Amino acid sequence: MKMQRGFGTILAIVVLVILAALAAAIVSLATTQQASATQDLLSARAWLAARAGNDWGLYQALRRTGIWYWDPETFLPATPPCSTPQAQTLDLHADTGFWVSVSCSSQTFNEGESSPGVANKTTVYTIDAVACNSSARCPDPDLSTSPNYIERRRQVIATAAESN
Repeated sequence: MKMQRGFGTILAIVVLVILAALAAAIVSLATTQQASATQDLLSARAWLAARAGNDWGLYQALRRTGIWYWDPETFLPATPPCSTPQAQTLDLHADTGFWVSVSCSSQTFNEGESSPGVANKTTVYTIDAVACNSSARCPDPDLSTSPNYIERRRQVIATAAESN
């Protein structure tokens, strides 16, 4: 009986190729997992930055000391506040890495009467906040296709009834 030689070498090469392919797949999976986790974290931060923009916008619209409470042309109380839409940019970049563009608009409606001939007025405020990690502007259409660009929009609608 003749001994065959070389079969062990071929088997070792096949095993090494399989192990190398498995190692490459694991490295690729780990890289994708890390990128996905980073995107998820940045997305949560952007959502919270947009929420902070909504809270700030509501405060500015509903408080007598707020910037949207006053008409920028006459320096008198706006009727209603936010009647001339203006966007403001919040710089949260140092704390969160995000900029937030906040805008406010409002409409006033008559809803019933408190007494005959006296209408109840209700003002509906729409506060729109867009948070993004762009350094130029928010939202930034130039970076929208970049894999590192994160943007979240959050809109809040609130009502305030006028007391007669």
